[in-house]
Amino acid sequence: MHRIQPGRETRGRALRTRDAVLVAVLMAVAGVSQAQAEPPIRSPEDAACRAEAKAKVFSAPNPKGLDIEEVGRGLYYACMNRIAGKSRGPRGRRHRTR
Repeated sequence: MHRIQPGRETRGRALRTRDAVLVAVLMAVAGVSQAQAEPPIRSPEDAACRAEAKAKVFSAPNPKGLDIEEVGRGLYYACMNRIAGKSRGPRGRRHRTR
């Protein structure tokens, strides 16, 4: 017959509990970091510029050696400025009427 040693059962239970807590903490950290990765999309233009920046971030020239996030941010803002310029139209002088 097998005799159960007094410490084995509690050690096994402690390992399972520790593993469960570790997995829960890792899932919580992954969820928080993923949620903070990008702010919510606010417009169709915003979504289009995000997609364009993601597509070009690895092929864009980087002579200054910037971080990849900074390169992507620059691509995004350049796209947003380009789109905003198209929607504004010509800016001429407005004259007051008397």
